[in-house]
Amino acid sequence: MYICHHMAQNGLDMDIQFLPGVGPKRSALLKKELAVGTIGELIRLYPFRYIDKSSYIRICDIRPDMAHVQIRARVTRVELFGNPASDADRNDTPLKFNTIKRMSVWISDGTGEMETVFFKGIKWMYEKLKPGLDFVFFGKPVSFNGRINIVHPDVDPAAEASVAGNTYGEMSSGTMTGVYPSTEKLKTGGVTGKVMNKLMEAALSKGLPSVEETMPEYLMKQCGLVPLHFALRNIHFPKDMASLEKAKYRLKFEELFYLQLSLLKQRYVRSRADNGIRMPRVGEAFNRCYDALPFPLTGAQKRVITEIRDDMKSGHQMNRLLQGDVGSGKTMVAVLTALIAIGNGYQACIMAPTEVLAQQHFKNIQKFLEPTGVRTALLTGSSKTSERREVHAGLEDGSIGIIVGTHALIEDNVVFRNLGLAIIDEQHRFGVEQRSKLWRKASCGAPPHVLVMTATPIPRTLAMTLYGDLDVSVIDELPPGRKPIQTIHATEGKRPALYRFMRDQIALGRQIFIVYPLINETEKLDYQSLEAGAEEIMNKFPFPEYKTAVVHGKQLNDVKKFNMDAFAAGRADILVATSVIEVGVDVPNASVMVIESAERFGLSQLHQLRGRVGRGSEKSFCVLMTGHKMSKESRRRIELMCATENGFELAEEDMKMRGPGDLEGTQQSGLPISLNIASLAKDGLILNAARDCADAVLREDPGLTSDRNQILRRELRKEKYQIKDYSKIS
Repeated sequence: MYICHHMAQNGLDMDIQFLPGVGPKRSALLKKELAVGTIGELIRLYPFRYIDKSSYIRICDIRPDMAHVQIRARVTRVELFGNPASDADRNDTPLKFNTIKRMSVWISDGTGEMETVFFKGIKWMYEKLKPGLDFVFFGKPVSFNGRINIVHPDVDPAAEASVAGNTYGEMSSGTMTGVYPSTEKLKTGGVTGKVMNKLMEAALSKGLPSVEETMPEYLMKQCGLVPLHFALRNIHFPKDMASLEKAKYRLKFEELFYLQLSLLKQRYVRSRADNGIRMPRVGEAFNRCYDALPFPLTGAQKRVITEIRDDMKSGHQMNRLLQGDVGSGKTMVAVLTALIAIGNGYQACIMAPTEVLAQQHFKNIQKFLEPTGVRTALLTGSSKTSERREVHAGLEDGSIGIIVGTHALIEDNVVFRNLGLAIIDEQHRFGVEQRSKLWRKASCGAPPHVLVMTATPIPRTLAMTLYGDLDVSVIDELPPGRKPIQTIHATEGKRPALYRFMRDQIALGRQIFIVYPLINETEKLDYQSLEAGAEEIMNKFPFPEYKTAVVHGKQLNDVKKFNMDAFAAGRADILVATSVIEVGVDVPNASVMVIESAERFGLSQLHQLRGRVGRGSEKSFCVLMTGHKMSKESRRRIELMCATENGFELAEEDMKMRGPGDLEGTQQSGLPISLNIASLAKDGLILNAARDCADAVLREDPGLTSDRNQILRRELRKEKYQIKDYSKIS
């Protein structure tokens, strides 16, 4: 058995340089450009689109906007440019091909005549394309000087092509040809599309017999999946459209299924551990706070609290991600959750990534806690020694019920009497180490319940992948009384009008944010534009009538804090800042957000910044200032911002535009495993099906110990599925 398995592996592990037509030079190129070194890796390099070579088009019907066309035509004349010898004296003067810059080959099919152009491989093509012979030409039509031509078409003899467009022998009995990822270096190194097809054919005949099925028979039946051999053959050389669709579905499903299986397995292991703290009561403090709320909870907030409550009663450790747009009322949910812990005799901690945010949480929370009599405290890096001592004592003897702080909370000298709940705000800014320290503070022998909150809207498909082992709750409605924010796009010419508008707003008693992009912490240019901008604002809005505060990353913390506080307390009318204000600052009186060079921000960042206004009862505005010249992408981002305030819609669009590995604000580098064929932006439905299937498998067999799941067990052991608990929770 072992020998057989070893041989099976051999075919796939073979270096691609031994494939016919590769050799050491091309194999080095393929490794460098496409990270493909073995036959197995080559087989898993999938085409990103297909060309249907089954039908011919008449020359008279060709338009320049067509993707690709296939023409069956006769060569009528050939012209060479760059050498005095022309077609006419083909036989007299020996041609110097190295001096020829281009060759035009005119072709006709009886309905019209057109030009095909060659800049490379001229000698070879010149000897092949003799006038009077028929060929099949395949390429992309373009318009040049009012005429349509094709540059560098694929050329096949008409006799070969007549066999249903088949030019690749047995493997490609279909008419669709795959187009593979390529680079300039590959093309110049002779690895053209046609060569890739030939290599793939050789790789499949060598490697396919060694490929072992990766899905159990019963799941393939249940989920309507074709066998792996069929899928790999038809993804590269589809027999027809239906076979291609089946192959794609199978390969995408498998990729997403294993991703979810490895994430969910971690969750199952944890949820089966009966060492969660059971919190059956809501308690007096919760009820007092709830009854005293100045406004009713939204339906979404109620739903989320019920979900949290069920977790805390269950006897398993809660691990829940709470997503809610800026201003959707997450803090309220956090307070009520903390009060459930208190009602059951436990302490709660709320951890924020910055001091500003921790102080803000503390201030907001105190308002809600007034009627409850629960003692709460703040602990940050800048807490005075005397305060610290008092807080440490209060945590140790249990008299402090709720502690709000930064990572000062996880220092060794902070000891809890009985920590039962940890709430982490904007979790992507905390490292794994920091968090595990917090868990060790749970003195009651069981890990605390965990609620992670984020205002970065993450598309559902991405949340299921990045936080696959967390339960996700979403607050998807804004509290009553929040007025929509009007978003306006303006270019440089509108600046005088913008300043007039700002003066009017300040006259009404409002405050204004002006934000400059900071692409790089040390970039001199960025700071110069910020400083120049701040100077202009101070000229146009002179002291003492107007007061301007400036905040940026190069300032000392005290200066930054002084300026932030001045703005928050209403002593300054305008805050000029870099995007440091993105997380945090709550100034209900600020009604205008001006974002300079808005085209340099990503969608989710723009959305986060916009959420800093509209927190009071006044109508608020967000002005996106851009240059006149913008890329298509930037223009689309600005249009979307003006069109919708829904963070989740924007996040979905953002992911479609930029791919999932680069969601600004989430600071997640890429995904837990690299996806070869599935796309989180486009394959949401397959992801749902794969997740449901993985969930059902684990419900029946959480350890994957049964015989029929042997394949799943084997696959999950492979290195690429060894996902470090990606949600970074304990």
